[in-house]
Amino acid sequence: MRTTAKLIAAASLAAVTWLWLTGLATSAPGLAAAGRLAALWSTDLLLLQVLLIARIPWVERAFGRDTLGAWHRWTGSASFVLLLAHAGLALAASARRAGTDPLHQLGTLLSVYRGMWPALLGLLALVLVTATSLRPVRRRMRYETWHLLHLYAYAGIALAVPHELWLGSDFASPAARAFWWAMYAAAAGSTVVFRLGLPVWRTLRHRLTVDRVVEEAPGLVSVYLRGRRLDRLPARAGQYFVWRFLDGHGALLGKPFSLSGPPGRDRLRITVKTVGAGTARVARLRPGTRVVIEGPYGRMTAGTYSGGPVTMFACGIGVTPLLALLWDLPYGHGKATLVYRTRHPHDVAFLPELEWLARDRGVRLVPLVGPRASAGSWLPVGYADYDDLAALRSLAPDLAEHDVYVCGPDPWTDAVLRAARRVGVPAPRLHRERFAW
Repeated sequence: MRTTAKLIAAASLAAVTWLWLTGLATSAPGLAAAGRLAALWSTDLLLLQVLLIARIPWVERAFGRDTLGAWHRWTGSASFVLLLAHAGLALAASARRAGTDPLHQLGTLLSVYRGMWPALLGLLALVLVTATSLRPVRRRMRYETWHLLHLYAYAGIALAVPHELWLGSDFASPAARAFWWAMYAAAAGSTVVFRLGLPVWRTLRHRLTVDRVVEEAPGLVSVYLRGRRLDRLPARAGQYFVWRFLDGHGALLGKPFSLSGPPGRDRLRITVKTVGAGTARVARLRPGTRVVIEGPYGRMTAGTYSGGPVTMFACGIGVTPLLALLWDLPYGHGKATLVYRTRHPHDVAFLPELEWLARDRGVRLVPLVGPRASAGSWLPVGYADYDDLAALRSLAPDLAEHDVYVCGPDPWTDAVLRAARRVGVPAPRLHRERFAW
């Protein structure tokens, strides 16, 4: 499936290149031609990037959010670099033809060609999106702010269209027009249908409201929700939704939270760690608050389970999707282990449920309490006598035959996965859910 997706992307770039080659005879050569090719590749990758994040259900199920997110970042970076190359090459070619400097020629182009101003604004919008997507910048921003700024990518794409149609000679042939309009229609249609239409339809159909909010541990609350015909909502244990609680200020800013229990006929439950203003609002929700949902998303479900023993590694709030899976997976009695990492004993959540699972389904609970032993380890300081591999072998000597599920902060999760690979767990049996955005 991944090979097919890569072939489709390569085919679209090949088609763009062929359309560019067919137009070389009627266009300026040299820098201008190279600039047009950079623009065409950039536009193609940008539209593919939109399709990757359009939340198309079968694409999400086939590849998962982690893979799509990685492809989205790669296509976005490549598209942005090509866009800058197009701007530089086109301006240099135009300045050379006019016999003037690039800065003066930019002013001339802005004053003469009506498509240049939208193109410049579109470029600035994409610069803003790219700059705020850099990891050091993103870490300093609230999720809500980053998500809102990220929407400017759609403005950048829309503003580029007039520039392409009015000034782009590569859009003149019937074949080129058919190709590009099909690409734009696919990107815009998928966004409207799956990012807007489907969430609105599911929200109206299932009419979710807050039933009650329960404190599970200090700074950790569960929200119980009621709705209609939730058995027809295609949600599975281990998945997450983007939630918008219509409680007033900031209601339309969505936050991703995993289900912390298996979906019921008329009930859902999510669990939230209050780490900022957005999540603190969740703890103050009142019964009856209406909820807008987008999803479900995520591939870490029973569909990835191959049967046999299961070992799960949870850190902090990462226990929520794994708890849902412990209720849902059809493992045998005594065939499941949950390694639950917290910083303090009072951070342990869902203790009654975990005790029931241990008693009635034979789940082995392994609490790991305390600060991390080192930055590259998943173990707490109390286990400093073990290295990561020795700890895994002690927990499960036959771990290579288990399905391994991991959820927690990215550095901790990466440490667990590194150790699991080194003890021989094959890639198809390693399942992760990203904790960070």
